[in-house]
Amino acid sequence: MDEHKGRLRASELEDSGDVGVNPTHNLTMGEIIATRFNRRDLLRGSLAVAAISATVGHRALAANEQPAKKASNPVSFDFKEIEAGVDHTHHVAEGYDAQVLLRWGDPLFPDAPAFDPMKQTAEAQARQFGYNTDFIGFIPLNGSADHGLLVANHEYTNEELMFPGVGVQDSKDAIFAKMTQELVAIEIAAHGGAVVEIRRVDGKWQVVKDSKYNRRITADTPMEITGPAAGHPRMKTSADSSGRSVRGMINNCAGGVTPWGTWLSCEENFNGYFWGKLSDDHPEAKNYKRYGIGTPAYAWGKFHDRFDLTKEPNEANRFGWVVEIDPFDPNFVPKKRTALGRTKHEGAAGITNGDGRYVVYLGDDERFDYVYKFVAAGKVDPQNRAANLGLLDEGTLYVAKYDPDGKGTWLPLVHGQGPLTEANGFRSQADVLIETRRAADLLGATKMDRPEDIEANPQTNRVYVMLTNNTRRKEDQVDAANPRANNAFGHIVEMLPEGGNHAATAFTWEVLVKCGDPSVAAVGATFSSETTKNGWFGMPDNCAIDSQGRLWISTDGNNAKATGRADGLWALETEGERRGTSKHFFRVPVGGELCGPFFTPNDESLFLAVQHPGEAEEGTISTFENPITRWPDFKDGMPTRPSVLVITKQGGGKIA
Repeated sequence: MDEHKGRLRASELEDSGDVGVNPTHNLTMGEIIATRFNRRDLLRGSLAVAAISATVGHRALAANEQPAKKASNPVSFDFKEIEAGVDHTHHVAEGYDAQVLLRWGDPLFPDAPAFDPMKQTAEAQARQFGYNTDFIGFIPLNGSADHGLLVANHEYTNEELMFPGVGVQDSKDAIFAKMTQELVAIEIAAHGGAVVEIRRVDGKWQVVKDSKYNRRITADTPMEITGPAAGHPRMKTSADSSGRSVRGMINNCAGGVTPWGTWLSCEENFNGYFWGKLSDDHPEAKNYKRYGIGTPAYAWGKFHDRFDLTKEPNEANRFGWVVEIDPFDPNFVPKKRTALGRTKHEGAAGITNGDGRYVVYLGDDERFDYVYKFVAAGKVDPQNRAANLGLLDEGTLYVAKYDPDGKGTWLPLVHGQGPLTEANGFRSQADVLIETRRAADLLGATKMDRPEDIEANPQTNRVYVMLTNNTRRKEDQVDAANPRANNAFGHIVEMLPEGGNHAATAFTWEVLVKCGDPSVAAVGATFSSETTKNGWFGMPDNCAIDSQGRLWISTDGNNAKATGRADGLWALETEGERRGTSKHFFRVPVGGELCGPFFTPNDESLFLAVQHPGEAEEGTISTFENPITRWPDFKDGMPTRPSVLVITKQGGGKIA
């Protein structure tokens, strides 16, 4: 999510909480990469775009690194690239249709009211599609690629774009002064997620409103806390003396879909929802400081005691988890799986290991924080779905340490091992998981540049880590090689587990691409020389790997000032001579961010989410009454509406 705007409001949770609170002296990724690459690579990275070669750059890695495994049938992207730019609407490559499938406020049930922006209520919103979808997943029904369940996270809300009369919000006091208890109730209902049955009919996708599967999950939905931290005293509140139940999930960013058909939804910037300040000697004070808790971006604590730390000091420990939801059971109580750790989770994409164990890769989206993985203790049983529903409660959580020689180690976060002992404040595994960040600090994990989505390619076993940016990296933290001080554009790291075993504790790694404009020598971007002026991008955020093993990147942070282009979707070559070549496929309207993406199993439909369209960029003002775009409806009186789109090829066939 964004860091390029200057005001404090809902969409700036990354700025208000993403303060780079890691206090350790652990090596940063920049220091490690700088050690790894030699002076010749530095000079090559400094040249203009004509001198940048993905092939040469790929070969410049340490000699002892394992060579990239070639895909059995590398496929290049053959769509006609779109022009980069910024305007009021979306654009997709020629020969493709972009259908708006679901908008904020669309009714999901036969009895749900139609969206009326002037008469919003919490009761109506709880029956309508929520706000700002991030993760999208598609789970087929009866094996069909044209009929299934769409699962969607509703991450956060933009009050100035949602509600009439709120106006420009240029400080937290302005936000809180305008928000009433009724408006907060609408916001709570607009958070969470949705399960929606959809079907493709005559080439067009449509919502099945009378589906037995349709469901809204909100920031008030009852949930169960499971795994090692369940029932721990630090998880108990006045409303829940058991420490095993909690109301709602908040700021759910990316996620994943498991092989047994459940949806993993990840709580990210939960810190912005809590009011109050604990005394310095309070048992949770250091814990909360490490997570950036204490600077609220929402008015919820004004009306609800559970979001006021002075009244419920343990409530914040009950957020920041990965939530598992069964979309096939509308009565399923969502489970917060504490075994996967408590961080600002960007995603939870997994892969079934060769030995049958399920492995989940996790990014903690903050500057100078870490990359994680979870290895389940049990094995996936493809014949017994019910047996898999508890797999994520037992296993080992690891944090990554990247070495300068292109090798790396997964360090286990296990109570009693190494520094994770009572002497350091960890009395149990629950303490390790509640304070995952501090535990990783003590293990000496590598400080990264905002780890966001992480996806494993089942065809090559390579794992791709999206590192969005780190504008707080200083010159004395890096060598001149890579990554860059004031790293505004981010980069992508490619990892290969030892022996193709995702449960192994060793891996090799390399930088796939350094992002930004390669024609500007000072940027040091390393896209292939075949990448056009429209093909490069900055701020990689989410990614997807299609059934052909090809990598697609969505971005967050491109805008008129930062890069001269809107956010969007790019296709990135990862194999062969065209490795590092990027092509522009889709772009969002002004102020928006692209989330998702997610393909149907046959690659014939691609789901995308546009968050916060019309959000004010630097130097602009955008409100409910006067938004900088009224996408996607373009009707007077209708506000801009975050929406989910589906891309299909005209005449049918696979995407690209």
